[in-house]
Amino acid sequence: MKILHYWRALSGIVGREILRFLHQRERFISALVRPLVWLFVFAAGFRAALGVAISPPYETYILYEVYITPGLIGMIQLFNGMQSSLSMVYDREMGSMRMLMVCPLPRWFLLCSKLIAGTAVSVLQAYAFLAIAWAYDIRAPLAGYLYILPALLISGMMLGALGLLLSSFIKQLENFAGVMNFVIFPLFFMSTALYPLWKIKESSTVLYQLAQYNPFSQAVELIRFALYEQFNLTALIFTAGAFLIFMTAAIMGYNPSKGMMVRKGGGPE
Repeated sequence: MKILHYWRALSGIVGREILRFLHQRERFISALVRPLVWLFVFAAGFRAALGVAISPPYETYILYEVYITPGLIGMIQLFNGMQSSLSMVYDREMGSMRMLMVCPLPRWFLLCSKLIAGTAVSVLQAYAFLAIAWAYDIRAPLAGYLYILPALLISGMMLGALGLLLSSFIKQLENFAGVMNFVIFPLFFMSTALYPLWKIKESSTVLYQLAQYNPFSQAVELIRFALYEQFNLTALIFTAGAFLIFMTAAIMGYNPSKGMMVRKGGGPE
């Protein structure tokens, strides 16, 4: 296969996903409404309870809305990753996944192309959220909006790979609600998206340990440090490692000879 064939496949998959996103305006609006509600409604109550927060990369007291902004960006990427897994299940039920998987290109490349497409959509959503937050005077340093891009790509690919892995287990759309309850919400609430890690430790040592080793927490911290022009090597290593694990497992899950679907009675369509 020539490089041109790979490029055509990648551009086609990414273009299809972006066009689907642009045509589904409700998806774009719903992706922003959820974090905006947390930012403008729930943050007021949390600020009243917590006062102000102090946590790296900040060295001074900060408003709670400023602290949770990176966490809400992580929320956007988390839900987008799950939305991408839902679209994979839908495409498999509709038969379009079969057309994709039987093409002569390697299966891992096709899955990576789907992952890149989903990550591109999540980055667009994240910057739209940052623009709205900027309009409401919740702002980061100007350079942070550029530094955050690599962090968004890495965290988006990690969470997208988790979505791909979950889609290899889900055989019907009806089962997706269970994933929402048992994967998304524990990942989000047992993380540093809403509270500093030291504040969680004051409440529960067990919850502190879970939040510390939660891959979503590390993704949020990577975004948080980058947005404020700092670099968190630990978060980068942890997030990149989680991506490699999730993506390897997802590729194995979609393998027609070794995947989970075969063990459940049928290969991916």
